[in-house]
Amino acid sequence: MQDDNTRQPDQKTTNRPDIHSLSHKDLLALFEELGQPKFRAKQVEEWVWEKNASSFDDMTNLPKSLRAALSERCSMGGVEEVVKQVSQDGSRKYLLRYSDGVSVECVGMPSRGKLAVCASSQAGCAMGCAFCATGAAGLTRSLTAGEIYEQVMHVRDDFDTRVTSVVMMGQGEPFMNYDAVLGALRKLNSPEGAGIGARHLTVSTCGVIPMIKKFANEPEQFTLAVSLHSAVQRTRDMLMPGVKKYSLLHLYDVMGEYVDKTGRRPTYEYALIRGVNDTEEELASLCDFCRSNLAHVNLIQLNNVRGSKFQPTSEARAQEFIRRLASVGVEATIRNSRGSDIDAACGQLRQNVERALRR
Repeated sequence: MQDDNTRQPDQKTTNRPDIHSLSHKDLLALFEELGQPKFRAKQVEEWVWEKNASSFDDMTNLPKSLRAALSERCSMGGVEEVVKQVSQDGSRKYLLRYSDGVSVECVGMPSRGKLAVCASSQAGCAMGCAFCATGAAGLTRSLTAGEIYEQVMHVRDDFDTRVTSVVMMGQGEPFMNYDAVLGALRKLNSPEGAGIGARHLTVSTCGVIPMIKKFANEPEQFTLAVSLHSAVQRTRDMLMPGVKKYSLLHLYDVMGEYVDKTGRRPTYEYALIRGVNDTEEELASLCDFCRSNLAHVNLIQLNNVRGSKFQPTSEARAQEFIRRLASVGVEATIRNSRGSDIDAACGQLRQNVERALRR
């Protein structure tokens, strides 16, 4: 196995556009150039977006000559599964590699006949959150809308079942790759794509305020989650240096504007870290931040990451957060930890694979 940071891309592939990157208008122009009827564009889109074809040869309702012409003009993109880990709880974590050698992680989480996918929006991340394995490695590049979509389809095909919800909560800051993320969400939502309801498509941001404002004006009812992790400014600055320039006061105001404009309830994510953000001061500040907001608090039991100085808080302390938040009228839940017996933390699988390759 080659190191995904040094693997050389296929020159033939890089000279051809990925068909996932072509719009309907682009496809119509291509088929006109090839002397083909317009309905061929719809046929190809069904193979690409609904059936997740891995080869032009799969497109059996296209003439063989057209399949050959398409393979000369375009690539199918696609991902290579480098590693798959299967948890006792049924979750599956994947390390997927694109044609240029860049790899990302995604997770499939089955539950009661439903399948949720956690997808990555970037390879690596530039936000530098102190408790995150991905942030330690930095940013390699942003993903295209097609590459984000392909993660979800890979999980769907591996489970051989329909995906019912997607969270952009994997590697990367989605709002630092806004246009591609919105493009992926719209294709996931489309009946001509994955057909997932908008309210079952969630974007998780560290709190990039200009993009939260922009997101509030999108016509779809996509769901917003904000990684809060502390309502004390100095603690949040330490934990999340990438959004240090956006104050909690500013975040509080913009989230109020978001609720007023959309009528939708956002989620605040809060990874409980022993002795850091689980103190009495931190809990009181969190209650103050949330008490007059329409919000749900999602408490997260921190994953143990090799080499990290941070440790998860106790179950008893997590329950105290639930009780105190409820006392000020704020609903909170503890996120069900999935994949605790595998490399569950974001970026952890990729790090461990790279570490093994260097040995």
